Formats: sequence, structure tokens, C-alpha cells
Amino acid sequence: GQKTEYKDGLFEKAFMSLFARKMEKFAGESATKAKGLLDYDYESFVHASRRVMVGRSPLQQQQIVREVLLSILPPGAPAQFRKLFPPTRWAAEFNAALTVPFFQWLVGPSQVVEVEVNGVKQKSGVLIKKCRYLETSGCVGMCVNMCKIPTQDFFTNEFGLPLTMTPNFEDMSCEMKYGQVPPSIEEDPTFKQPCLANSCSVANPDSSVCPKLQ
Repeated sequence: GQKTEYKDGLFEKAFMSLFARKMEKFAGESATKAKGLLDYDYESFVHASRRVMVGRSPLQQQQIVREVLLSILPPGAPAQFRKLFPPTRWAAEFNAALTVPFFQWLVGPSQVVEVEVNGVKQKSGVLIKKCRYLETSGCVGMCVNMCKIPTQDFFTNEFGLPLTMTPNFEDMSCEMKYGQVPPSIEEDPTFKQPCLANSCSVANPDSSVCPKLQ
């Protein structure tokens, strides 16, 4: 479909700049550090993410995202999060509600939805209608290695609140399910996803699985 247009304000650009600068440190793009705080846009952020992938394994990419996230938080934040938000239904629903307004700049419009977690229906799901990161990058590998896996791992292992993200590569939507333990790589169908041949500039249409997932 038609590419979504966004009108980013100062709040959104500030977050883009923060994340882009952190990514650039790992991408080795020191020349761009002279940019002003609001000189970055979403394309700059995605470009920095793409540069991080170059020459690195999926595990190394995921580790860099983890380091970026930790560097943004104040010292001791994960431990405090665990105290404030133990893995309960309330914590899962509260974080789902926070995700919608605070992460719209990153993933686009979303809404809280009811999901089933361990046989219990609760409003701890977030439906991202059309992921901005996936749409802009057009890359399955970036979606999985630079967003899905490190975000799941960060909430599940650093914050102690399980999170499962299920991207839909046909309509570019994504479901986040707080409170749901993510599946293993072997059981996750995302790792069997081929390239988005019509979106990715380096897609390999002859491969049954996106090469950046291997």
C-alpha cells in the first residue's frame, strides 16, 4: 500500500535523535555527531540501525540494541522496574497502556487490545496497526534482530516482565503481548520468514528465509 506519512514534532524528534546518536556510536559514524539535537529524523534513526547490522551477526546486533537501551536508562533502572512492576496482570496491562502514547514515534499508531495469556483474557496486548520501523526499513532482518528479539529479551530478562512480539509481514502490523513468555527461536515462525522482495533493497528472493536471520 501507500507509504504512511508522519508529522513529527519536537518530542518525537528528540527521541529519534537520542536513539540515532546512541546507534551511531556503534556504527562508527563519528562524523555525524556534530548534528544538532533536532537535526535527526526517522530516516536517520533507521540508517544508523542499518549501519549497525553491517558485518555483525544477529546475536551481535541484538546485543548492541540491549546496550543502547541500557545506556538510555538511569543506573539501577531494571532493578527498580522489577520492584515496581512484578510479573502480574496489573503490571502487564499498565505497561501495555504506556506503550501506546510513548512509543508511537517508533512504531506508529497503536491501540491496547484484549489478549489471552496463560488462559486468562486481559488487556495487556498492543496492536501496532502498521509498524513504522518495518515499513521504513523494509527489512525482515532489521525487524527481528533490531526490534523484536532485543525488545522481548529486554523486558523478559532485564525487567522481569515477559513480552512476546508477533509481527505480520503481510500487512506490517505487529502484536505485542505483555505477560506472555516469548517462544524459543526454534518454535518462532518469524525465523522462517523470507525477505520482503518488494520492499528491501538487498532482498534475496531466491532464499526461503531472510539471510539476515541466519
